[in-house]
Amino acid sequence: MVFTSIVNFVRSRGPDEFWRKRKIFKLAAHFRGRRRNCYSIAIRNVHRALQYATKGRDLKKRDMIDLWSARVSAGTEQHGICLYTFMECLQRSNILLNKKVLSELATWEPRTFEAIARVAREKAQIDGLPNVKNQHVPTGVFTRGMLK
Repeated sequence: MVFTSIVNFVRSRGPDEFWRKRKIFKLAAHFRGRRRNCYSIAIRNVHRALQYATKGRDLKKRDMIDLWSARVSAGTEQHGICLYTFMECLQRSNILLNKKVLSELATWEPRTFEAIARVAREKAQIDGLPNVKNQHVPTGVFTRGMLK
């Protein structure tokens, strides 16, 4: 199409503008009030929400890694070995499990995790690595592994 003036060119944007706004309104559908219905307010809030979503994906990954480390650390302390020594002994024993799998084992399969911890403790004692304690179970504390 050929436009003879700027005015006709500006007025021809209709359908494209509709779909561009519709995309923003679909992203703002769960907002409340004018943040949902007013385009000039909705676009600002949608852009901000998308920025937080991008940061949130990285934070979620970091939080999960921290959770896995805490679970594995708690499991290893329960079996008398520190986390660093435990991971080092697993590497030396060619047991290639990552922290996610180890945390799942520590949470849902305590006896399997206990067997892995026992292998790591024996490897640590053979190699003479530090931070290996004698098996000590505190009194008055019940863990999932004690229940039979």
